[in-house]
Amino acid sequence: MLIQIDYQSDVPIYVQLTNQIIEGMASGELKPGEPLPSVRALAADLGINLHTVNKAYTHLKQEGFIQVHRQRGALVRPDPMPPADEAFRSRLESQMRPIVAEAVCRRMDEADFLDMCRRIYRHFTKEES
Repeated sequence: MLIQIDYQSDVPIYVQLTNQIIEGMASGELKPGEPLPSVRALAADLGINLHTVNKAYTHLKQEGFIQVHRQRGALVRPDPMPPADEAFRSRLESQMRPIVAEAVCRRMDEADFLDMCRRIYRHFTKEES
């Protein structure tokens, strides 16, 4: 999986890294149980501080996306993620509210917004439009 960091972005590097690893898992590029690069190796490959990679890995571990073993390093979660429960749905809604609000402020049509959401969802589930 190719990770690309936008050093000019307002999005913190650890968030970009976290998001790209989750996207790799959702798209199937990162398989369950697959090892991730070591913190040092990934930091060196990307030219970023190892504490930044460590912060991303820590967040991914706390959210249940990866497991970290002393001997084997970081691995993509070998078993499926738990289904979307009420706590996840509540968190997702709170994260989506500002995105939807901005779309409304910019007068984006509801149908266009929902179509965009469907395209993104289908990209990760490999469904045809």
